[in-house]
Amino acid sequence: MARTIDEILAEARDRLARVRPDQAHAEARDGAVLVDIRPAAQRAGEGEIPGALIVERNVLEWRFDPSSDARLPQATGHDVRVIVFCSEGYTSSLAAASLHDLGLTRATDIVGGFKAWRAAGLPATGAALGDPVS
Repeated sequence: MARTIDEILAEARDRLARVRPDQAHAEARDGAVLVDIRPAAQRAGEGEIPGALIVERNVLEWRFDPSSDARLPQATGHDVRVIVFCSEGYTSSLAAASLHDLGLTRATDIVGGFKAWRAAGLPATGAALGDPVS
């Protein structure tokens, strides 16, 4: 039975308690792990969140599975609070749902992604939206 990407995205988001950028910022100050899954070209063009862990999407599950030999030091167990973000909050919803599949049920994503973070005036470095990259 085929499903559309909109159906898959809606199902993923139904499993998440998504957070606004200001909530993600507050949680990061309290120890949540912010994870930027955007490719390098997007980070260069849009900017970055200081202190966010960069884990490109294609290796996310291996880096956060506590049983993986390729896990990051932050992958200390299934109770880690991971807040994933992409550019606009679509891919990050799918990624956070995938972390749920691994048992990281506290994983979520940022509504609106990095662009919403930047628009909220939260700390960011690098190119601003629409600015040329030098």
